[in-house]
Amino acid sequence: MEGTVFAPTLEGMKHIKSEQGEILSQPFLDVCKHILPVIAAMAIVKSDIGGNISRLESKYLSNPAKFNCLYSLVQVEVETKTAKASSSCTTGLLWLTRAMDFLVAVFRNLIEHADWSMSQACTDSYYKTLKKWHGWLASSTVTVAMMLAPDRKKFMEVVISMLTLSNFVLAFLLSLKRITSFWLDLDWMN
Repeated sequence: MEGTVFAPTLEGMKHIKSEQGEILSQPFLDVCKHILPVIAAMAIVKSDIGGNISRLESKYLSNPAKFNCLYSLVQVEVETKTAKASSSCTTGLLWLTRAMDFLVAVFRNLIEHADWSMSQACTDSYYKTLKKWHGWLASSTVTVAMMLAPDRKKFMEVVISMLTLSNFVLAFLLSLKRITSFWLDLDWMN
């Protein structure tokens, strides 16, 4: 695993939860940041993820003790009724989670479908994860971007190991499921 782009990500996964099982803000955001070099060729996704990480990290850094747990970033906004604003941390975390769901789905497709091109893996993942949240314009933009997805072989050279990719998918998927469960329990969108 040493030397792969996923090595720091897998190491970071060990520190993502508190002893009480809460997802910690900075370690979660660090794991998301470590993924960015892997998806450098997917500029539209990388830019969106990077912007949401920056928004959340700025809020976290404004009061690390108060915002140590990821959900505290959202709970403050829900209480102050600012959660639904487009520039809120709540919206940022929601879209960051959706983007991470998309990337995990892409990585899973690469693991499970050795014969698929990157474009096929990305398109299938998009329809399973993000399409339902996008309007016509965003969907059209993403469709064009999927056609420009990097070559699978070149992408896998960056990743280096299918085992490393599998380990990341398994570890990160559990955290994403916890966050999705949080959204469902919070029910702030209704």
